[in-house]
Amino acid sequence: MGIKIYKPTTNGRRNMTSLTYEEITTKTPEKSLLVSLANHAGRNSEGHITVRHQGGGSRRKYRIIDFKRNKFDIIGKVGSIEYDPNRNANICIINYVDGEKRYIIWPKGLNIGDSIIAGEAVDIKVGNALRIKNIPVGTTIHNIELKPGKGGQLARAAGASAQILGREDRYVLIRLQSSEVRKVLGECMATIGVVGNEEYNLVNIGKAGRTRHMGIRPTVRGSVMNPNDHPHGGGEGKAPIGRKSQMTPWGKKARGVKTRDKKKASGKLIIRRRSK
Repeated sequence: MGIKIYKPTTNGRRNMTSLTYEEITTKTPEKSLLVSLANHAGRNSEGHITVRHQGGGSRRKYRIIDFKRNKFDIIGKVGSIEYDPNRNANICIINYVDGEKRYIIWPKGLNIGDSIIAGEAVDIKVGNALRIKNIPVGTTIHNIELKPGKGGQLARAAGASAQILGREDRYVLIRLQSSEVRKVLGECMATIGVVGNEEYNLVNIGKAGRTRHMGIRPTVRGSVMNPNDHPHGGGEGKAPIGRKSQMTPWGKKARGVKTRDKKKASGKLIIRRRSK
């Protein structure tokens, strides 16, 4: 998929880029796999904002994605490659021989008409899914489970992947793109290949309106707020923040502080932390 560069006909168009969507084969999603997606604008059940800077955006419906890949030993063929407004990766619909249809994340190199299968001992081919204990060392994988049967949680974004480094007892060592090396139970499922649409991170938004279409509202700097609204606020003119380090709106350090729970159970499964 290439990058389209617009001519600077307006200030908003200057430096704006977008994807060409060459891989997309249809604009009509499968209706049986669509569900309504409510917009809560970052508010919880009590109406309090728990996630800031959310609201508005284009209306969209959620595509039900098969992250579990638990349809074993049944061949399916790729019917179409589609755009998904809920994620930066593309999706493709799989038509199984028993008549069922499912969406999966589209891996790079999987074409219309290709056959895929999930099982205990299937071929190491792009799009196939199997338990990571049965995948050879050095293989590139994505959509990796952390708990057997829960569904893929790691390496699901556009261009994401991980690599199998080795085995240790009932665990498999994998290296993520962040350079983190961790253990994953060998019973967990994973899909062969790299997630497609890797050019997504090269897109230049270009204007504020495109982020509003995504449901992202403006972010206000703390230094222009009042002291009762933010630790950086107050002062005459363009004042400094008045703190030794940058703070969150709730008075906690914002940079360089590790927020991961030291007693988290899965911490012992991380062999090497991600690089800075």
